[in-house]
Amino acid sequence: EVQLQASGGGLVQTGGSLRLSCVASGFTFDDYIIAWFRQAPGKEREGVSCTSSSDGSTYYADSVKGRYTISSDNAKNTVYLQMNSLEPEDTAVYYCAATSGRYYPSLVQYEYLYWGQGTLVTVSS
Repeated sequence: EVQLQASGGGLVQTGGSLRLSCVASGFTFDDYIIAWFRQAPGKEREGVSCTSSSDGSTYYADSVKGRYTISSDNAKNTVYLQMNSLEPEDTAVYYCAATSGRYYPSLVQYEYLYWGQGTLVTVSS
């Protein structure tokens, strides 16, 4: 069974940085993607970024391009989301999710089968 454990959220001021971590385990298939989604209060969940296990390719939503970086440490089975130049609009619960690699570079939540618990990121103005 695939399990995902997200952590690293917290409170940060505008312009600050945070790094989220997602520890993944239980994959029985080699080709998968891990993504980060976020859900702000009163808004729908939106895809932020994803990375492919097959070749390390990365993909970003326009809203975070140039500010966020997704990366993987295969030895630690961990995917990171480095978030820089944070804005109050980035405040949300952030989730990591995984699905088959054939969906890359999807950021459509309904195509993701496995979800971790969320971690709250709050950016104060």
